[in-house]
Amino acid sequence: MSESLVVCDVAEDLVEKLRKFRFRKETHNAAIIMKIDKDKRLVVLDEELEGISPDELKDELPERQPRTFIVYSYKYQHDDGRVSYPLCFIFSSPVGCKPEQQMMYAGSKNKLVQTAELTKVFEIRNTEDLTEEWLREKLGFFH
Repeated sequence: MSESLVVCDVAEDLVEKLRKFRFRKETHNAAIIMKIDKDKRLVVLDEELEGISPDELKDELPERQPRTFIVYSYKYQHDDGRVSYPLCFIFSSPVGCKPEQQMMYAGSKNKLVQTAELTKVFEIRNTEDLTEEWLREKLGFFH
């Protein structure tokens, strides 16, 4: 018998925070890190980080628990000199975390992406993979 996929709702205050984050005027990198409140079955804010590089962000992530949904505003310098600020959704799904947790996070990922209206969606299995080079390579497909 297969387990049903649990889809968690997104907390109202988080929906508002994500909307404001999308239209922010600041020009430095920033991240909103989210997690699932298992008891409430809600995606909630875990942490907000300002002026953080991809490498510093990597250091903030736990290696063995999939607490991590990240919306990251990244200052992207194009080869022709233009600058853009793409919003990236990064889903950290480390190897070795509990299957029950993995199912809950996997089941809620699409709902969160739709709620936040994000198109640049990336997944990492190993937190060490989250580097500036990795992110620029991923974003290269969009620009």
